[in-house]
This record gives sequence, C-alpha cells and structure tokens, in this order.
Amino acid sequence: MSFTSEFKEFALKGNVVDLAVGVIIGGAFGKIVDSMVGDLIMPVVGRIFGGLDFNNYFLPLAGQTATTLVEAKKAGAVLAYGSSITIAINFMILALIIFLMVKQMNRMKRNQPAAAPPAPAEDVLLLREIRDALLSPARSVFGPVPQEGEAGGPAKPDPRRPLGTA
Repeated sequence: MSFTSEFKEFALKGNVVDLAVGVIIGGAFGKIVDSMVGDLIMPVVGRIFGGLDFNNYFLPLAGQTATTLVEAKKAGAVLAYGSSITIAINFMILALIIFLMVKQMNRMKRNQPAAAPPAPAEDVLLLREIRDALLSPARSVFGPVPQEGEAGGPAKPDPRRPLGTA
C-alpha cells in the first residue's frame, strides 16, 4: 500500500473527520466564550472590584511605577496576575457550559428507549436446541420418549418383588 493511499484511508476514517470537526467547532466555541467573558462578564466583575479590566492588574517586580501593564513591562519585570484571573474565569465559564451540555445530552440519552438486544447467532440457537433436547425427558431425536406404563416404555416395577430379582 502506498503512502498516499494509506494516508487517504487514515484521513477519511470517520473518527478522524469527527475529531477535526470537533476541534474546529471547539475553536469557534472558545472564541464565543472569550467574547462573552470579555464583553459581558468581565466589565460587570471589573465594575464590582473597581476596575474595568483585570488584564491591567499587575505587580511591578523591579520597583518601577507605571500606570499600565504595557508601560510596566517596558520598564522591567512584572507579575501580571490580572490576565491569569481573566483566563481562570474563562475556564470556569467554559467548564460550566460544557458540564451543562453533557448533562443535557445524558438526560436525552436516558429518555430514549433501550435498543433491542441483537438476535443470537445461528450456532447459538442450534446449541440451545440440542441442550433443551438433552435436558427434556419427554423429547428425543427419534420422537417422543414413551413414558412408564406405555407400550414400548419401561415396565412398572412390581412392589411385591424384592429389588434385584428378575
């Protein structure tokens, strides 16, 4: 098998295509969450904590005095903890949304009727018939087994005759 045909077979498998679609949708979903956090949630949180943007929260490590994060980075080392707070909030919101989606999908799966079990294979059916024939005293491969007292069946023992005597 050539390299190109092997790669084509790998790339066109259902799992690879599904994974690619998931990654693309996940990237777009990440942008939606970033926009929701940056444009809707962070301004409200920033207003509560007295600032408009957590991204500008920093701690200068070189003793410089700067008003913005960009100026502080130009002057020396800074501990920019504000962007970490924003990213942590993004993660929490994304995790909450994914949790709610998975929870809803699991609820929908529970409401679906259970699939019927597959029919047993032909050899299993044959083995079951053989087992049932061997376990049933009234059935035989050659027809019904005569019961005690019937013509061709075992004779009833004479209760007056001791056991072991003919």
